[in-house]
Amino acid sequence: MYLNKVLAKDIMNKLNSFFESIVKVPRIKHGNRQTVETLINEEALLFAKCLRNEKQTWIPRTPFLTSRSTI
Repeated sequence: MYLNKVLAKDIMNKLNSFFESIVKVPRIKHGNRQTVETLINEEALLFAKCLRNEKQTWIPRTPFLTSRSTI
């Protein structure tokens, strides 16, 4: 099954809008809000620090996966 060009473009626009949407999760350096794209990048950075043993644990700050959601 293939998407036609119009539907594919619509899906890509919605996905881009999602990544640009704002969530109320504190940033690593400053601020209490950030885009979903920034949140994903910061979580990857924090997880990498855990894998390199620079941090003892990694607890996801993502509002979609934890009960500590601040959305």
